[in-house]
Amino acid sequence: MMGYQEHTQEKIFLYNIYLETRVRKGHPLRRIRELVDLDFIYKEVKDKYGKNGNVSVPPPVILKLMFLLFFYNVRSERELMETIPERIDWLWFLGYTLDSSVPDHSVLSKARARWGKEVFKQFFERIVVQCVEKGLVDGTKIFMDASLIDANASNNSVIDTQSLNKYLNKAYQELEERLEEKDQDGVGATHISLTDPDASIVRHKGGKPKLQYKTHRAVDSLHEVITAVEVTTGSVNEAHKMASLIDDHTANTLTRPDTVAP
Repeated sequence: MMGYQEHTQEKIFLYNIYLETRVRKGHPLRRIRELVDLDFIYKEVKDKYGKNGNVSVPPPVILKLMFLLFFYNVRSERELMETIPERIDWLWFLGYTLDSSVPDHSVLSKARARWGKEVFKQFFERIVVQCVEKGLVDGTKIFMDASLIDANASNNSVIDTQSLNKYLNKAYQELEERLEEKDQDGVGATHISLTDPDASIVRHKGGKPKLQYKTHRAVDSLHEVITAVEVTTGSVNEAHKMASLIDDHTANTLTRPDTVAP
């Protein structure tokens, strides 16, 4: 006999609901939570917070939020926060319950500004060390990889550095000294963005030119753990960063690779 679903009213109170039992054993977030301990962050950012005022979102939770953003390729921090209440596995990973309050999306941008670039670099290195300690990294064979990332700037902000217009633009004059100090690797220096000079114009076959960055990565072959990262303008060739990535991989894993595959 076929069953019919009744239109019942949602229960206000739920008992004996444990998120731990509702996340499958083979879930990747379960494995990550078992292997990577993020509590070290408390000590690293302790001096970034005052002793009075409003209580912040716990730093390990902020790191987990950032991880979810990139791991699941969420389009924006706002969308991330809107999706969290719908995902039991994300709630469990964050240490939340079904009735936990989700923080505002601005906590991530505020944390980046408060902690600073160097602190995030230390976070990355500490996590790589943990992966080495857990046997997830071999270190002797690595792959080189690179990806283009669209810059948050309009193509209308691009100016030709060889054009007379540059002398009429006050913004360009303010950037001129900075540009002379930057290593342009001999490419992408003829056009720059006045609003995002760290990006460069990249043209794909059959496509329109875009302002982009490029992220260069060293990836360990054992479990595809990223062991070194460097971000450049989009016009920098991957081969130009091979030596520095090998050095960073060696410093982070204490193993110099004997095989490097592009």
